[in-house]
Amino acid sequence: MKRRLLTDIELRAQWSRERLDKYYVDDDVMLTPAAMDFIREHGITLCRKEGKGKDSMSMTPVPMRNGKPIYRDAQTGREVDCKGECMTHLRGNLLVSKTHPQIEFRGKLDSLMAEIMEVQILAQEQGQMQIVSDLNELLLFSRQIMAAEVKDEPLAAVSMLGMDSQQIRYHSQQVKKVFGIDHPIPNYQMGRLCVALNHLRTQVREAELCAARAFSYGDSCSRSDLIEGLNRMSSCVYIILCRKLSGYYDRGNRL
Repeated sequence: MKRRLLTDIELRAQWSRERLDKYYVDDDVMLTPAAMDFIREHGITLCRKEGKGKDSMSMTPVPMRNGKPIYRDAQTGREVDCKGECMTHLRGNLLVSKTHPQIEFRGKLDSLMAEIMEVQILAQEQGQMQIVSDLNELLLFSRQIMAAEVKDEPLAAVSMLGMDSQQIRYHSQQVKKVFGIDHPIPNYQMGRLCVALNHLRTQVREAELCAARAFSYGDSCSRSDLIEGLNRMSSCVYIILCRKLSGYYDRGNRL
């Protein structure tokens, strides 16, 4: 499904006419980072249209004073007159540097979603529609991770490729038992799609490391749910690779 991009320019135009506090969009709409900033700054609630999707996205409203947003430095708690170009929203009116580890993680997660879609296009071009579908599950799960982090909410239980967290772990570790092949050693002779899947696996692992840097404090971790989710996602990419190499997708395993 082709997704429409909603920019801050379109939002500003409508907001200047109607001053909406809620903005309804179809399920196939994605927002640019600038559009997301505009929504946060103006305390707008973004909702999916009824019948288009079960989820709604709500932003923490930014408090206003005399028609101007009130920002605070997330680390010091002090009030900030305006949002400088080097600052961005952690959530609500809380600002952090654009180099903050959590912002770096969000950027890496954004890049990962773009990478998944690139591999989907390659799979589609090769007629591998079941792989396109399997990757779409990973794409949707990565969006759940993004939403859970931005909203500071728990991540839902891991569920991808028809498996829970423990089943995913088993399938990725017991390749010989499950797929009848040895653990594959990546090489160019696997073909373009398998090489792309292996590259995607490395990108998920990099996102996992970003999460570990952002949420680890000594021996503790504040978002182990996100890190586990990304770990299982990298295992899922590996499972898709093993499925492709073992002929799983050519044996009547269809959508």
